[in-house]
Amino acid sequence: MSPAAVPPVGARIRQARLAHGTSLRALAREIGVSASLVSQIENGKSQPSVSTLYAITTALGISIESLFDAGEDTVATAVTAPATALTAGPGTAPGTAANPAPGTVLHALASFAADPGRRIGPVVTPVEREVLELDSGVVWERLGHVPGTHVDFLQVTYRPGGASSSSGGLMRHAGTEYGCLTSGELILTLGFDEYTLRPGDAVCFESTTPHRYRNDGDVPAVGTWFVSTEMFSDT
Repeated sequence: MSPAAVPPVGARIRQARLAHGTSLRALAREIGVSASLVSQIENGKSQPSVSTLYAITTALGISIESLFDAGEDTVATAVTAPATALTAGPGTAPGTAANPAPGTVLHALASFAADPGRRIGPVVTPVEREVLELDSGVVWERLGHVPGTHVDFLQVTYRPGGASSSSGGLMRHAGTEYGCLTSGELILTLGFDEYTLRPGDAVCFESTTPHRYRNDGDVPAVGTWFVSTEMFSDT
């Protein structure tokens, strides 16, 4: 689908919340934000940060993949997958569904791993990428998916001043994370350490390690990210 075909993130979140049977205030309380912020996100007046989006998808038992899918029943179907939170804060967890129908979402809740039967590719041109714009100047673009795998393959852009968490908090989620910065500079906070990534620098770490990305520079920081969730091969 073209970027223009991707439904508004807030509308998909609201659909998932209602299907999950969770009130707006209950969701806000569970993820540690105000009900006003959740309402603004659902109404399209505000975009979630990366860490807030991870927290929402974990609480509702869906994957971020479902927020890209244009199918009307995808989010409602996805919430049938049980979830087990990794942490009380922003994070993700694996989920499963029995006898999946084509287009349903089955894999790690903070990943872009599509339904095993859905192929994205083998060639995806820039204009064909599915795009998700988040708060704090972060843009995710899906680069492809091979059926039967548990992999998130993304181009990630942090605009000047952009960060994965607008509050400065660290996040954690399922998988092993690999990334290579192609342009700009990006600051990675990983546990108690901080690294400055420059073009050509690569990173790899378990995504359950608390981490945060931010761009303190004047130009966008762009890189290719690959998150493997094969550790949850039964999801």
